[in-house]
Amino acid sequence: MQEPASIPYTLIDNRLRTTGTISKSPFICGRLPGSDLVLSHPYVSRRHAQITFEDGAYMLVDLGSRHGTYVNGKLIKDRCQLREGDTLAFGTLSGPVLHFGVNSATSTSTIRDIIQQIPEIGTANTSIEKLRWFFDAARKLTGEGGMEQILAALLETTLELTEVERGYVFLCAPSGELKLAMGRSREGTPLTDDATVSHGAIREALKTAREFIVTDTLSSEQRTESVVAHSIRSVICIPLRRHRGSSSDRESQILGLLYLDSRLRPGTLSEVDSNLLRAISTDAAALIDNAQLAIAEENERRYREELDVAAKIQSNLMTAKLPSVSFATVAARSVPCREIGGDFFLAIANEDALTVAVADISGKGISAAILASTMQGMLYAQLHSRLPLDAIADAINQYICDKDIGKYATMTIVRIYAGGRTEYINCGHVPPFVCSQTGAIRLPESNLPVGMIERADFHVGEAQLAPGSRLLIVTDGVTEARDTQGDFFGEERVELAISHCDSMDDLFRQVQAFCESNENDDDCTILEVCYSG
Repeated sequence: MQEPASIPYTLIDNRLRTTGTISKSPFICGRLPGSDLVLSHPYVSRRHAQITFEDGAYMLVDLGSRHGTYVNGKLIKDRCQLREGDTLAFGTLSGPVLHFGVNSATSTSTIRDIIQQIPEIGTANTSIEKLRWFFDAARKLTGEGGMEQILAALLETTLELTEVERGYVFLCAPSGELKLAMGRSREGTPLTDDATVSHGAIREALKTAREFIVTDTLSSEQRTESVVAHSIRSVICIPLRRHRGSSSDRESQILGLLYLDSRLRPGTLSEVDSNLLRAISTDAAALIDNAQLAIAEENERRYREELDVAAKIQSNLMTAKLPSVSFATVAARSVPCREIGGDFFLAIANEDALTVAVADISGKGISAAILASTMQGMLYAQLHSRLPLDAIADAINQYICDKDIGKYATMTIVRIYAGGRTEYINCGHVPPFVCSQTGAIRLPESNLPVGMIERADFHVGEAQLAPGSRLLIVTDGVTEARDTQGDFFGEERVELAISHCDSMDDLFRQVQAFCESNENDDDCTILEVCYSG
C-alpha cells in the first residue's frame, strides 16, 4: 500500500463531533478495539471498512460488513473512490458519519465569518439569537416530526431576519415536481395555498440554481409576470441544495426552495443579512437532506422487517411435515429469487390417494406472494374435500378472473392412488416428468393457465405408475435457468437429469452447476414423488 499524504476528516458519532487525519494506508474502521477509527454503533461490524490509498487516489473498501457502508447516502457493493467532501456512513445512515477531507474548523467558517461581521452593524445580540433559533432545529431532528420542525424553524428564522410578510418551503417530490411542504406568515399563521406566489421567480431560481433576490420590484428590471399579477413588492428565492455528489450535477442535487415575499412594502436586506440567509439555507438543506435520509432508512427498515416476517410465514407454509403413505414418499424444495416468491407446493394424503400440487404465480415479489398464499389456502381446502381436479382448476380460474387482479398462475395437480393409477391436470405449467426403468417421459395433457380466460375448459389426464417410478414436477425457474451464455437449462436437460439423479437435491446441484455464477431471476421449485407400489 502507498503511504498517503495526511487528509483531515470530521466524525459525527452519537451527536459528538471529533476531528482527525488519515495518514496511513489501510485505515481500518470498525468496532474492534485497536482499529484506526473505533465506532461503537451496534450496526457497525468489528472490521467494517477500510480506507486505502491506491494509485494516487483514496478508496473506500467494505470488509464484508453485515449492514453495509454508504457513500453520500448510497450503499456501496464492494469499493469506491473517495473525493473530498464525501460523506461516509457505517452500518446505517443515522449512525456514525465521517466527512472525508473536511475539518470541522473549516466546515463552519462561513457562519463564523458572518458572526464576526455582526457586531460592526450593532445588531449582534438579535442576529446571534436568530442563529440560535435555527440551530435548535438540529436538536429537534431526533424527535418525532423532525422534518416539520426543521421547516418551521427555517421559516421562523428567515422571516424574522428578512422582515418580509410570508415564507414558503417547497421540496422536490420523487417525480421531480416541486411541492409545497410548509408556509407561514410573519405572525405564524399557516399558509396552505401557493397560488399567489411568484412562480416566475421560482422558475428563474431553479433554472439558474442561484438565488433570486429582488428587494423592490418597482425599481427592478427583474420583474416577472407573476410578480406584477400578484402585486409582489419584494421576493427572495433560494434553492436548497444537497451538498453531495459532483458540482456538475447541480440540477439533480436541488432538494427544494425557500421562498419569501412581501406585497405591501419593499424589503431591506444588508450584505450581512444576505450572507446569513445563505448560510441558514445551506444548513437547512443539510438538515432536510439528513431528515429525508433518516425517513427513507426507517421506511426501508420497516419494509425489510415486514418482508422478513412475510418470508418466514411463507417458508413455514411450505416446510410443514410432508405426508407419508405406505405406497409413496414426497420431497419438495422451493428457492425464491427474492425474499418472498410466487411459487408454492402442497401435498395431502387421504385414505387411498396422495395428491400433490405445484403452482407458479405470474410476476415476482409481494403481489405474486399474496396471490400465492390465497391460492394455496383454496387448494388446500379443495384437495382435502377430494373434489375432482378439473372442478378445482375451474374454481380457482373463476376466482382469479372475478377479482380482476391482472395476474394468472400455472399449476399442476397430480393424484396418485395406491395401485399406481394417476390423475393429473396441467394448467399451462411445465409438464410433469415420470422416470421409470424404461426411461423418462413427460405427461402430455395440458390446459390454459388459471386466471387467464373466464369459463375456460379444463381436462384431466391419466397415467399408470409402475413400482419404483419417480414423478417430478418443476417450475419454469428450473427449465428457464440460464448459464453465463444466456442458454436455458430446458426440459430436455431436466428429462436427462432425472434419469441419472438419485434425488431432487442432485437435480438442484446440476441446475446450480449449469448456471455457474449467473444468478437465477425466477423462483425455483421442485417436488418429487417416489412411488413404491
